[in-house]
Amino acid sequence: MKILILFDLHRAPRDGEEFSPETLRKEEDKPTEADVLECLRRLGHETDTLAVFDNVVAIVDKIKNFAPDIVFNLTESFHAQRSNEPNIPALLELLKVRYTGAGPDALMLCKDKSLAKKLLSYHRVRVARFVMSSGSRPLRSLKRFVYPAFVKPVGEESSDGIAQASFARDEAEVLERVRFLHERYEGDVMIEEYIEGREIYVSVMGNKRLTVFPARELFFEKLADDAPKFATSKAKWDDVYRKKWGIKNGPTAPLPDGLSPKLEKIARTVYRVLKIKGLGRVDVRLSPAGEVVVIEANPNPSLAREDDFAQSAAAVGTDYDALIQKILDAASG
Repeated sequence: MKILILFDLHRAPRDGEEFSPETLRKEEDKPTEADVLECLRRLGHETDTLAVFDNVVAIVDKIKNFAPDIVFNLTESFHAQRSNEPNIPALLELLKVRYTGAGPDALMLCKDKSLAKKLLSYHRVRVARFVMSSGSRPLRSLKRFVYPAFVKPVGEESSDGIAQASFARDEAEVLERVRFLHERYEGDVMIEEYIEGREIYVSVMGNKRLTVFPARELFFEKLADDAPKFATSKAKWDDVYRKKWGIKNGPTAPLPDGLSPKLEKIARTVYRVLKIKGLGRVDVRLSPAGEVVVIEANPNPSLAREDDFAQSAAAVGTDYDALIQKILDAASG
Protein backbone atom coordinates (compact mmCIF):
# COMPACT_ATOMS: atom_id res chain seq x y z
CA MET A 1 0.00 0.00 0.00
CA LYS A 2 0.91 3.66 -0.29
CA ILE A 3 1.33 5.01 3.24
CA LEU A 4 1.80 8.66 4.16
CA ILE A 5 3.33 9.14 7.62
CA LEU A 6 2.01 12.40 9.03
CA PHE A 7 3.70 13.95 12.07
CA ASP A 8 4.20 17.37 13.61
CA LEU A 9 7.18 19.62 14.21
CA HIS A 10 7.60 22.52 16.62
CA ARG A 11 8.90 24.61 13.73
CA ALA A 12 8.08 25.16 10.09
CA PRO A 13 9.76 22.50 7.92
CA ARG A 14 12.38 23.80 5.53
CA ASP A 15 11.76 23.76 1.78
CA GLY A 16 12.65 20.36 0.38
CA GLU A 17 13.44 18.96 3.84
CA GLU A 18 13.41 15.17 3.88
CA PHE A 19 13.20 12.85 6.86
CA SER A 20 14.80 9.44 7.35
CA PRO A 21 14.73 7.16 10.39
CA GLU A 22 18.18 8.46 11.28
CA THR A 23 17.26 12.15 11.15
CA LEU A 24 14.01 11.50 12.99
CA ARG A 25 15.89 9.86 15.86
CA LYS A 26 18.98 12.03 16.11
CA GLU A 27 17.85 15.49 14.99
CA GLU A 28 14.14 15.57 15.79
CA ASP A 29 14.02 13.19 18.78
CA LYS A 30 11.10 11.28 17.28
CA PRO A 31 11.68 7.57 17.97
CA THR A 32 8.08 6.57 17.21
CA GLU A 33 8.17 8.16 13.76
CA ALA A 34 11.56 6.57 13.06
CA ASP A 35 10.46 3.09 14.16
CA VAL A 36 7.17 3.26 12.24
CA LEU A 37 8.88 4.48 9.04
CA GLU A 38 11.49 1.71 9.23
CA CYS A 39 8.82 -0.89 9.86
CA LEU A 40 6.56 0.20 6.99
CA ARG A 41 9.49 0.04 4.60
CA ARG A 42 10.44 -3.38 5.94
CA LEU A 43 6.88 -4.55 5.31
CA GLY A 44 7.22 -3.51 1.67
CA HIS A 45 4.81 -0.56 1.67
CA GLU A 46 5.48 2.51 -0.46
CA THR A 47 6.04 5.33 2.03
CA ASP A 48 6.29 9.09 2.13
CA THR A 49 6.45 11.53 5.04
CA LEU A 50 4.96 14.93 5.74
CA ALA A 51 6.00 17.08 8.67
CA VAL A 52 3.46 19.75 9.55
CA PHE A 53 3.63 22.85 11.69
CA ASP A 54 0.95 25.37 10.70
CA ASN A 55 0.24 24.72 7.02
CA VAL A 56 -3.12 23.06 6.33
CA VAL A 57 -2.74 23.51 2.57
CA ALA A 58 0.43 21.42 2.64
CA ILE A 59 -1.54 18.48 4.05
CA VAL A 60 -4.27 18.79 1.44
CA ASP A 61 -1.77 19.11 -1.41
CA LYS A 62 0.31 16.14 -0.21
CA ILE A 63 -2.72 13.88 0.00
CA LYS A 64 -3.90 15.03 -3.42
CA ASN A 65 -0.51 14.47 -5.07
CA PHE A 66 0.66 11.31 -3.27
CA ALA A 67 -2.85 9.77 -3.06
CA PRO A 68 -2.09 7.47 -0.10
CA ASP A 69 -4.16 4.40 0.65
CA ILE A 70 -3.75 5.19 4.36
CA VAL A 71 -2.37 8.09 6.39
CA PHE A 72 -0.40 6.84 9.39
CA ASN A 73 -1.35 9.67 11.74
CA LEU A 74 1.34 10.43 14.33
CA THR A 75 0.49 14.11 14.85
CA GLU A 76 0.04 15.39 18.40
CA SER A 77 -0.28 19.12 17.77
CA PHE A 78 -0.69 21.81 15.14
CA HIS A 79 1.01 25.20 15.35
CA ALA A 80 2.64 23.82 18.52
CA GLN A 81 -0.77 23.63 20.22
CA ARG A 82 -1.84 20.22 21.54
CA SER A 83 -5.44 21.43 21.67
CA ASN A 84 -5.41 21.30 17.85
CA GLU A 85 -4.67 17.56 17.72
CA PRO A 86 -8.32 16.51 17.03
CA ASN A 87 -8.43 18.78 13.98
CA ILE A 88 -5.98 16.64 12.00
CA PRO A 89 -8.14 13.49 11.84
CA ALA A 90 -11.16 15.76 11.30
CA LEU A 91 -9.43 17.15 8.21
CA LEU A 92 -8.56 13.64 7.03
CA GLU A 93 -12.21 12.65 7.35
CA LEU A 94 -13.26 15.65 5.27
CA LEU A 95 -10.75 14.54 2.65
CA LYS A 96 -12.20 11.01 2.81
CA VAL A 97 -8.85 9.35 3.36
CA ARG A 98 -8.27 6.37 5.67
CA TYR A 99 -6.10 7.05 8.69
CA THR A 100 -4.77 5.16 11.68
CA GLY A 101 -5.70 5.71 15.29
CA ALA A 102 -8.29 7.75 17.12
CA GLY A 103 -10.83 10.03 15.54
CA PRO A 104 -11.56 13.64 16.48
CA ASP A 105 -14.33 12.65 18.91
CA ALA A 106 -12.08 10.46 21.08
CA LEU A 107 -9.25 13.00 21.03
CA MET A 108 -11.59 15.80 22.11
CA LEU A 109 -13.14 13.72 24.90
CA CYS A 110 -9.82 12.51 26.29
CA LYS A 111 -8.29 15.98 26.16
CA ASP A 112 -11.18 17.36 28.20
CA LYS A 113 -10.11 15.46 31.32
CA SER A 114 -12.96 16.85 33.39
CA LEU A 115 -15.62 15.71 30.93
CA ALA A 116 -13.91 12.34 30.46
CA LYS A 117 -13.99 11.72 34.22
CA LYS A 118 -17.67 12.67 34.41
CA LEU A 119 -18.53 10.28 31.58
CA LEU A 120 -16.59 7.45 33.16
CA SER A 121 -18.21 8.09 36.55
CA TYR A 122 -21.63 7.91 34.90
CA HIS A 123 -20.68 4.46 33.61
CA ARG A 124 -19.60 3.45 37.14
CA VAL A 125 -15.89 3.52 36.47
CA ARG A 126 -13.97 4.66 39.56
CA VAL A 127 -11.92 7.79 38.83
CA ALA A 128 -9.97 10.11 41.09
CA ARG A 129 -12.26 12.75 42.62
CA PHE A 130 -11.34 16.25 41.47
CA VAL A 131 -12.05 19.96 41.29
CA MET A 132 -11.10 22.38 38.52
CA SER A 133 -9.36 25.74 38.61
CA SER A 134 -10.15 27.87 35.59
CA GLY A 135 -7.43 29.98 34.02
CA SER A 136 -9.87 32.91 33.90
CA ARG A 137 -11.05 32.42 37.50
CA PRO A 138 -8.38 30.61 39.53
CA LEU A 139 -9.37 28.91 42.76
CA ARG A 140 -8.66 30.92 45.91
CA SER A 141 -9.50 28.16 48.37
CA LEU A 142 -10.58 24.53 48.58
CA LYS A 143 -13.43 23.35 50.75
CA ARG A 144 -13.77 19.85 52.18
CA PHE A 145 -10.91 18.48 50.05
CA VAL A 146 -9.16 15.39 51.38
CA TYR A 147 -5.35 15.62 51.22
CA PRO A 148 -2.88 14.79 49.83
CA ALA A 149 -3.83 16.15 46.42
CA PHE A 150 -2.36 15.87 42.95
CA VAL A 151 -2.23 18.97 40.73
CA LYS A 152 -1.79 18.90 36.95
CA PRO A 153 -2.50 21.03 33.86
CA VAL A 154 -5.55 19.91 31.93
CA GLY A 155 -4.41 20.54 28.35
CA GLU A 156 -1.03 18.82 28.41
CA GLU A 157 0.09 15.27 27.58
CA SER A 158 3.09 13.02 28.25
CA SER A 159 3.24 14.21 31.89
CA ASP A 160 4.13 17.78 30.84
CA GLY A 161 3.60 19.98 33.87
CA ILE A 162 3.84 17.08 36.31
CA ALA A 163 6.73 17.27 38.77
CA GLN A 164 7.41 16.41 42.41
CA ALA A 165 5.61 19.64 43.33
CA SER A 166 2.42 18.19 41.81
CA PHE A 167 2.04 16.24 45.06
CA ALA A 168 0.46 18.68 47.53
CA ARG A 169 -0.02 17.97 51.23
CA ASP A 170 -2.29 20.89 52.09
CA GLU A 171 -4.25 23.80 50.65
CA ALA A 172 -1.27 26.16 50.59
CA GLU A 173 0.78 23.75 48.47
CA VAL A 174 -2.17 23.15 46.14
CA LEU A 175 -2.80 26.84 45.53
CA GLU A 176 0.89 27.55 44.94
CA ARG A 177 1.12 24.80 42.34
CA VAL A 178 -2.15 25.92 40.75
CA ARG A 179 -0.81 29.46 40.45
CA PHE A 180 2.41 28.24 38.84
CA LEU A 181 0.61 26.01 36.31
CA HIS A 182 -1.84 28.75 35.32
CA GLU A 183 1.09 31.06 34.59
CA ARG A 184 3.23 28.41 32.89
CA TYR A 185 0.61 26.76 30.65
CA GLU A 186 -2.07 29.47 30.42
CA GLY A 187 -4.88 26.96 30.82
CA ASP A 188 -7.09 25.16 33.29
CA VAL A 189 -5.72 23.08 36.16
CA MET A 190 -7.11 19.93 37.77
CA ILE A 191 -6.77 19.14 41.48
CA GLU A 192 -7.30 15.41 42.08
CA GLU A 193 -7.30 13.21 45.13
CA TYR A 194 -3.92 11.50 45.26
CA ILE A 195 -4.29 7.73 44.91
CA GLU A 196 -1.55 5.93 46.78
CA GLY A 197 -0.47 2.73 45.07
CA ARG A 198 0.92 1.14 41.92
CA GLU A 199 0.83 2.81 38.50
CA ILE A 200 -0.35 0.40 35.80
CA TYR A 201 -0.85 0.83 32.04
CA VAL A 202 -3.29 -1.29 30.02
CA SER A 203 -2.96 -1.22 26.22
CA VAL A 204 -5.97 -1.84 23.98
CA MET A 205 -6.18 -2.22 20.19
CA GLY A 206 -9.07 -2.50 17.76
CA ASN A 207 -12.39 -1.01 16.74
CA LYS A 208 -15.45 -3.23 17.18
CA ARG A 209 -13.45 -6.24 18.37
CA LEU A 210 -10.90 -5.29 20.99
CA THR A 211 -7.63 -6.88 22.02
CA VAL A 212 -6.37 -6.09 25.52
CA PHE A 213 -2.66 -6.73 25.96
CA PRO A 214 -0.97 -7.71 29.25
CA ALA A 215 -0.63 -4.78 31.63
CA ARG A 216 2.63 -2.97 32.29
CA GLU A 217 3.79 -1.21 35.44
CA LEU A 218 5.99 1.74 36.39
CA PHE A 219 8.51 0.71 39.04
CA PHE A 220 10.43 2.96 41.44
CA GLU A 221 13.17 0.71 42.76
CA LYS A 222 15.29 3.28 44.64
CA LEU A 223 12.63 5.47 46.24
CA ALA A 224 11.74 5.05 49.90
CA ASP A 225 8.67 2.92 50.53
CA ASP A 226 6.77 5.87 52.00
CA ALA A 227 7.72 8.35 49.22
CA PRO A 228 4.94 9.37 46.80
CA LYS A 229 5.43 7.56 43.49
CA PHE A 230 4.00 8.87 40.24
CA ALA A 231 5.00 9.52 36.62
CA THR A 232 6.56 12.96 36.42
CA SER A 233 7.87 14.24 33.11
CA LYS A 234 11.41 13.38 34.22
CA ALA A 235 10.36 9.93 35.41
CA LYS A 236 9.05 9.22 31.90
CA TRP A 237 11.58 10.84 29.60
CA ASP A 238 14.86 11.68 31.39
CA ASP A 239 17.10 8.60 31.13
CA VAL A 240 19.65 9.94 33.63
CA TYR A 241 16.93 10.66 36.19
CA ARG A 242 15.34 7.25 35.61
CA LYS A 243 18.65 5.50 36.20
CA LYS A 244 19.38 7.53 39.33
CA TRP A 245 16.09 6.57 40.97
CA GLY A 246 15.71 3.08 39.52
CA ILE A 247 12.61 3.97 37.51
CA LYS A 248 11.66 1.27 35.02
CA ASN A 249 8.69 0.14 32.95
CA GLY A 250 8.01 -3.56 32.70
CA PRO A 251 5.48 -6.35 33.02
CA THR A 252 3.42 -6.00 36.17
CA ALA A 253 4.59 -7.53 39.39
CA PRO A 254 2.24 -10.28 40.63
CA LEU A 255 -1.33 -9.00 40.85
CA PRO A 256 -4.01 -10.00 43.37
CA ASP A 257 -6.15 -12.97 42.33
CA GLY A 258 -8.88 -11.99 39.89
CA LEU A 259 -7.45 -8.55 39.16
CA SER A 260 -6.22 -9.20 35.60
CA PRO A 261 -9.71 -9.84 34.18
CA LYS A 262 -11.00 -6.85 36.16
CA LEU A 263 -8.33 -4.62 34.61
CA GLU A 264 -9.22 -5.93 31.16
CA LYS A 265 -12.93 -5.23 31.71
CA ILE A 266 -12.27 -1.70 32.95
CA ALA A 267 -9.94 -0.96 30.03
CA ARG A 268 -12.55 -2.13 27.52
CA THR A 269 -15.23 0.02 29.17
CA VAL A 270 -13.04 3.12 29.20
CA TYR A 271 -12.00 2.56 25.58
CA ARG A 272 -15.61 2.29 24.41
CA VAL A 273 -17.09 5.05 26.56
CA LEU A 274 -14.48 7.54 25.32
CA LYS A 275 -14.96 6.40 21.70
CA ILE A 276 -11.32 5.40 21.21
CA LYS A 277 -10.52 3.37 18.11
CA GLY A 278 -7.39 1.96 16.55
CA LEU A 279 -5.29 1.90 19.69
CA GLY A 280 -5.22 3.38 23.17
CA ARG A 281 -3.78 3.03 26.65
CA VAL A 282 -5.66 3.26 29.94
CA ASP A 283 -3.65 4.45 32.95
CA VAL A 284 -4.80 3.29 36.39
CA ARG A 285 -3.65 3.31 39.98
CA LEU A 286 -3.99 0.17 42.09
CA SER A 287 -4.45 1.07 45.74
CA PRO A 288 -3.02 -1.06 48.58
CA ALA A 289 -6.61 -2.23 49.22
CA GLY A 290 -6.87 -3.52 45.63
CA GLU A 291 -9.10 -0.72 44.32
CA VAL A 292 -8.59 0.16 40.64
CA VAL A 293 -8.82 3.90 39.96
CA VAL A 294 -8.67 5.17 36.38
CA ILE A 295 -6.38 8.19 36.02
CA GLU A 296 -6.81 8.87 32.32
CA ALA A 297 -7.07 7.36 28.86
CA ASN A 298 -4.55 7.99 26.09
CA PRO A 299 -5.71 7.59 22.49
CA ASN A 300 -2.82 7.16 20.05
CA PRO A 301 -0.17 6.29 22.68
CA SER A 302 3.51 6.24 21.77
CA LEU A 303 4.35 3.51 19.28
CA ALA A 304 8.12 3.40 19.61
CA ARG A 305 9.37 -0.19 19.61
CA GLU A 306 10.63 0.03 23.22
CA ASP A 307 7.57 1.81 24.67
CA ASP A 308 4.79 0.19 26.67
CA PHE A 309 2.27 -0.38 23.88
CA ALA A 310 4.62 -2.32 21.62
CA GLN A 311 6.14 -4.18 24.57
CA SER A 312 2.67 -5.19 25.80
CA ALA A 313 1.88 -6.60 22.37
CA ALA A 314 5.22 -8.42 22.24
CA ALA A 315 4.38 -10.14 25.53
CA VAL A 316 1.69 -12.17 23.73
CA GLY A 317 3.75 -12.87 20.62
CA THR A 318 2.73 -9.90 18.44
CA ASP A 319 6.06 -8.62 17.16
CA TYR A 320 6.54 -5.02 16.06
CA ASP A 321 6.01 -5.60 12.34
CA ALA A 322 2.79 -7.54 12.99
CA LEU A 323 1.58 -4.83 15.37
CA ILE A 324 2.08 -2.02 12.85
CA GLN A 325 0.33 -4.05 10.16
CA LYS A 326 -2.62 -4.67 12.49
CA ILE A 327 -2.86 -0.93 13.13
CA LEU A 328 -2.95 -0.35 9.38
CA ASP A 329 -5.64 -2.99 8.99
CA ALA A 330 -7.76 -1.21 11.61
CA ALA A 331 -7.43 2.20 9.91
CA SER A 332 -10.66 4.17 9.76
CA GLY A 333 -12.34 4.79 6.42
